[in-house]
Amino acid sequence: MAQAEDTWTVGKMNIKGKPVIYKFMSQLPDITIQKKLPWLTVISWKYDGSTNNGMPITSENEQMIALEDGLEEISGEESIYLPAYTATGNDLKEFVFYISDREAFINNLNKSLSSHSSYPIEINFYKDEEWSDLTKLLEDFKGS
Repeated sequence: MAQAEDTWTVGKMNIKGKPVIYKFMSQLPDITIQKKLPWLTVISWKYDGSTNNGMPITSENEQMIALEDGLEEISGEESIYLPAYTATGNDLKEFVFYISDREAFINNLNKSLSSHSSYPIEINFYKDEEWSDLTKLLEDFKGS
């Protein structure tokens, strides 16, 4: 089985005058992996960053780190999902994945977070068979 590349890049953009920090896959995975994972899945956490230049306050950020730790424990990486990027800033934290099956992903997500308190998150799914969302992010950072 072709393995996904485990290299990541961290970068900053300004969106609406506020900094947004991205951590993202440095390159697209092999096309065989992309074809298996056609669903762009965005886990969003909206917060009030008005007192911190659009960034979460320390206590909220600690909760986000706990969530991220739980997300790293989801079973089925590369067969059911692949993390693509995170974005933090401008009153929003996003964890973005490409997945193969929505029900399997949610089941595995719920198992990995079963010992956690609930989080104020939304989960949205978008068909992105061409991996255009990650491709655009890579292009946006290529010039910087």
